[in-house]
Amino acid sequence: MQVRHNITLDEDVSKELDTMAKELGEKKSKIIEKALTVYFDLLDHKLAIKRMKDLEEGRDKLIDAEEVWKDLGI
Repeated sequence: MQVRHNITLDEDVSKELDTMAKELGEKKSKIIEKALTVYFDLLDHKLAIKRMKDLEEGRDKLIDAEEVWKDLGI
């Protein structure tokens, strides 16, 4: 399922998007979707690093899976 979004882009980014779409013969929405997918992968990596640092510095803690399952009644 696709969801429509209305976005505002910097003029230079918009021009670059237009150029790429024309040269590659792809829809701008498809290029944006692919770019966001790659960017979200990068953010996942950054978030994993942050969470590991939080664990190492004591700002977060691990909970044993058995304890979680017990709390959930599984």
